[in-house]
Amino acid sequence: MNDDPGKRCTDWKEEISIAGNELVDRIKELVAEGNVRRLIIRKPNGESLLEIPLTAGVAVGGVVTIMAPVLAAIGALAALIKDFRLEVIRTDMEPPDEENHPE
Repeated sequence: MNDDPGKRCTDWKEEISIAGNELVDRIKELVAEGNVRRLIIRKPNGESLLEIPLTAGVAVGGVVTIMAPVLAAIGALAALIKDFRLEVIRTDMEPPDEENHPE
């Protein structure tokens, strides 16, 4: 999956507390950023409601068209629950450590 041998992938995650009425817009923004690999929507108590795996292809083109059914379901879910925790797992490309990979 990594086309450039001079770089390595690192995954990291962040959690965002968000109101239900802002959920769909925030998800659209995150997907458009392009480095999001997976989104997990959780209730405030930590219970997982929905996991959305993403690929680079989804972020590059037609994101609204491809994700329209998912976004509609999320919008319906957001109408029922007031607050959510959104767990965002990102992938970043890093240059290799010079100490570990001398040239």
